[in-house]
Amino acid sequence: MKLGNHIRRCRFEHNEISQQALANAVGVTRLTIHSIEKGKFVPSTFLAFKLARFFKKNVEDIFYLIDTEQENSGET
Repeated sequence: MKLGNHIRRCRFEHNEISQQALANAVGVTRLTIHSIEKGKFVPSTFLAFKLARFFKKNVEDIFYLIDTEQENSGET
């Protein structure tokens, strides 16, 4: 399994806030936000909650699990 996210969509729904502005708001680097969006970095629980609070959403509205076994086997 891997972690997917809707951060990019949330940023655009939030007045098209930049990665840098979001990073500043939650206390991380722009590269951290970029890496999370691209699925290259899994945020800590603390950071996931900070992002959810910033966007006024539940964590589950931003992050979701992707079953890579089904993805790799061609099942849906």
